Amino acid sequence: MPRMRKKADLPTKVCATCGKPFAWRKKWERVWDEVRYCSDRCRNEAKRPGKAS
Repeated sequence: MPRMRKKADLPTKVCATCGKPFAWRKKWERVWDEVRYCSDRCRNEAKRPGKAS
């Protein structure tokens, strides 16, 4: 069985909406290159017309 990786060893990105760093998740394994947002909330905020920032 493969050894577990530490959270610090996982790749990270910066969220396009809030600017906070977020780490790789297992569910993003196949689409990591396409992931831009840290959460559904940030993804929905980016789609809203006339956002404040």
